[in-house]
Amino acid sequence: MFRQSFNRFCAGEEKRVGTRTVFVGNHPVSETEAYIAQRFCDNRIVSSKYTLWNFLPKNLFEQFRRIANFYFLIIFLVQVTVDTPTSPVTSGLPLFFVITVTAIKQGYEDWLRHRADNEVNKSTVYIIENAKRVQKESEKIKVGDVVEVSADETFPCDLILLSSCTTDGTCYVTTASLDGESNCKTHYAVRDTIAMCTAESIDSLRAAIECEQPQPDLYKFVGRINICSNSLEAVARSLGPENLLLKGATLKNTKKIYGVAVYTGMETKMALNYQGKSQKRSAVEKSINAFLMVYLFILLTKAAVCTTLKYVWQSTPYNDEPWYNQKTQKERETLKVLKMFTDFLSFMVLFNFIIPVSMYVTVEMQKFLGSFFISWDKDFYDEEINEGALVNTSDLNEELGQNREELFLRALCLCHTVEIKTNDTVDGATESAELTYISSSPDEIALVKGAKKYGFTFLGNRNGHMILENQRKEIEEYELLHTLNFDSIRRRMSVIVKTQGGDILLFCKGADSAVFPRVQNHEIELTKAHVERNAMDGYRTLCVAFKEITPDDYEIINRQLIEAKMALQDREEKMEKVFDDIETNMNLIGATAVEDKAWTEHQEYGLIIDGSTLSLILNSSQDSSSNNYKSIFLQICMKCTAVLCCRMAPLQKAQIVRMVKNLKGSPITLSIGDGANDVSMILESHVGIGIKGKEGRQAARNSDYSVPKFKHLKKLLLAHGHLYYVRIAHLVQYFFYKNLCFILPQFLYQFFCGFSQQPLYDATYLTMYNICFTSLPILAYSLLEQHINIDTLTADPRLYMKISGNAMLQLVPFLYWTFLAAFEGTVFFFGTYFLFQTASLEDNGKVYGNWTFGTIVFTVLVFTVTLKLALDTRFWTWINHFVIWGSLAFYVFFSFFWGGIIWPFLKQQRMYFVFAHMLSSVSTWLAIILLIFISLFPEILLIVLKNVKRRSARRNLSCRRASDSLSTRPSVRPLLLRTFSDESNIL
Repeated sequence: MFRQSFNRFCAGEEKRVGTRTVFVGNHPVSETEAYIAQRFCDNRIVSSKYTLWNFLPKNLFEQFRRIANFYFLIIFLVQVTVDTPTSPVTSGLPLFFVITVTAIKQGYEDWLRHRADNEVNKSTVYIIENAKRVQKESEKIKVGDVVEVSADETFPCDLILLSSCTTDGTCYVTTASLDGESNCKTHYAVRDTIAMCTAESIDSLRAAIECEQPQPDLYKFVGRINICSNSLEAVARSLGPENLLLKGATLKNTKKIYGVAVYTGMETKMALNYQGKSQKRSAVEKSINAFLMVYLFILLTKAAVCTTLKYVWQSTPYNDEPWYNQKTQKERETLKVLKMFTDFLSFMVLFNFIIPVSMYVTVEMQKFLGSFFISWDKDFYDEEINEGALVNTSDLNEELGQNREELFLRALCLCHTVEIKTNDTVDGATESAELTYISSSPDEIALVKGAKKYGFTFLGNRNGHMILENQRKEIEEYELLHTLNFDSIRRRMSVIVKTQGGDILLFCKGADSAVFPRVQNHEIELTKAHVERNAMDGYRTLCVAFKEITPDDYEIINRQLIEAKMALQDREEKMEKVFDDIETNMNLIGATAVEDKAWTEHQEYGLIIDGSTLSLILNSSQDSSSNNYKSIFLQICMKCTAVLCCRMAPLQKAQIVRMVKNLKGSPITLSIGDGANDVSMILESHVGIGIKGKEGRQAARNSDYSVPKFKHLKKLLLAHGHLYYVRIAHLVQYFFYKNLCFILPQFLYQFFCGFSQQPLYDATYLTMYNICFTSLPILAYSLLEQHINIDTLTADPRLYMKISGNAMLQLVPFLYWTFLAAFEGTVFFFGTYFLFQTASLEDNGKVYGNWTFGTIVFTVLVFTVTLKLALDTRFWTWINHFVIWGSLAFYVFFSFFWGGIIWPFLKQQRMYFVFAHMLSSVSTWLAIILLIFISLFPEILLIVLKNVKRRSARRNLSCRRASDSLSTRPSVRPLLLRTFSDESNIL
């Protein structure tokens, strides 16, 4: 029966795929019809990346997307399937170590995200079931459940307001965590449900809500509620944004409300405004990949050169098959092309350690362990919230036109959406009560207060009537018939009211461009001059108009408005057309001007723009003239010291960040926010910082770093940020440097062994070079180094600019490190080679072999790269001393140990007693010391020259300090994009 009456009411509108039907309380609307429960998503919020079941495959897939990891996997497979000069263990063990450590780190971080999600999903909510108040976890809420929310609680999902503790069914909400506006907004229940203020009455409600499918626009909602009573006909009421309570918003100044869940979990508007969690890649990681491609090219070149020269060498029959190394019949029958290919792969395996796979795990450990230094920083501790940093951003002055003063002032008291909060304990507003005005727009509050200053006081709404006190202290009452809400396209709003005498009036206020075309022409000129003058002075201007509506015209208008509000499809277009028809042939009353404190006090910022204006720029159509808007906007922004963007939707913030990211030069972006409305922006930017503010912890949970207060950003960026970049940039360059030093002698050795793929180093040394002998010193450096004092860094922001633009990982520093490694690798090899020109290095006349040769080179290598790091260290701690000298001591101890025992699991005991015999020669000792000094001499010379230059600069600075002005602005003009969630800065 209900469905028949519903279809009759909505005749002509077929049900479309783009809508959903929600049964209030999950009750069937008619007992004669079967109820089939619908499937919607649950109310869980998920910010985590992995589950227990997909962690292993998903994590392995992501890790092997890295060039170095995938490369070493291929090398490992080649070693397993092809006869190569080194064991598969030499590449398999480091790869396994890297993959395991990285997986543990990423698994731990995702566990923290799971824990944060559970704090939200397991929070307590109250559901009305069977006329009882039932306690449940938030994640158990289903679409259709009736939820009870108390004052100062956040809404656990998107709800349609059914009733509140107030008699008129209104409630007040702050949406600061969604759209950055801290002012209270008023929401309404439909008049048929406002009396249902108990669990029993709510449970007796039989109704169905038909609304649009989930979409991210915070300010748009289209739906209708169909209420089934004892009568045969269903009552239908329209639903709009004023009836929808959004997840993440907070109930204020209202003791309790009841609402029915329409969107839950990841289908709520807040969740849909989150950007997808994309894999963030830092500029350092991009530089690493670029360097890897260069070194991979070097590796391929080395392998190709050695393969070619091998066959040139073997073109002589004696060299191809000497008498002491005859080929087998199988080797003779092998195709030459196949043999060349396997030789090329063998050389690739022999030189593969030029690619530093262990660098990735060191970088991961540096990031993971380094994050604790931010968490432990006592300067970031906030006693109010008892937390520290976490690693994971109104005065009013009215100028009023004096034309038709009283009607002007009455319009300001009536044409608005301001609500009243009384500060006394008596219900209802009275003339003597101290009034607090609440609105989503501070400008509206400014105008209402301005009217009060001139004798017209708005006293609030009572039972659908607007009450005001005039200049003669008389109470006037107007029935509010309709509100034509403001939108960014119309750029105006209107109200239709009925006076106590029965007259029907329309009051309209809006931008001059939206009002002037709709009023009488002869009234425009004088007001236009005032508006233009105030706009030039930086004031926000509005024009106010009115007209009288006859009863017959109102009947037509009322019918058109109801039909448009009930439409589920194209509701906005239909309502806009009705509004346009109504707001015509008006009479201009005057103009207002509101001073913006953010503009008057901070005019040096250059540009202030709001969300509605940004929507015209960012969401313009695809024609050439519209696309030009974005280009012009960017050009203006780049001319400004800073750009202030206010009152933006979450996705608009992300769009702004994306627009800046795509600028020429791909600048690094940083987003700072304190609420759920900032999450998209935080996820979109290169680096996201969350402030643990009063607007919830969504921003902090989704950020890369979070701090308790905005003031903590100075040290976080200027000190920690500076030091972390310098440390990790040095780490990256050092890894490529020490691996090139490691492999270059192996390449040069092939020219002296007939390109036979003979290893220069023992397999154990190959495996342990990056894992044990040289890993801890650079890790300690990357965690502890302070080349400049922290106090100096925070005091002088110019030091931060010196490392901007990824300065330490550009081509010139990379080439310097590469040539330094090439020089030192050449010294290692040829220095040892010339040492071996002596017929005998031992007193007994014995001659050293090739494993002794390789061990001498390796010893010089380990000591040189470690002492190079010691020379680079400016901030020494006991940890640095321990790992640097301890690593060298460990290498010596291990070499004695490894060569001092006959190992039963080895087929060949080629390193037996080699290290001990090598160090028994005084010539070898002297050669090792001399080669280390020659290798480090360019670095020592460079350090001496830098120190001389630094002392000279300090003397010059001390001479000029008296005359230099500390207030001189830097020449760099950064583009700063900031949004404000607090409107208290609006004047």
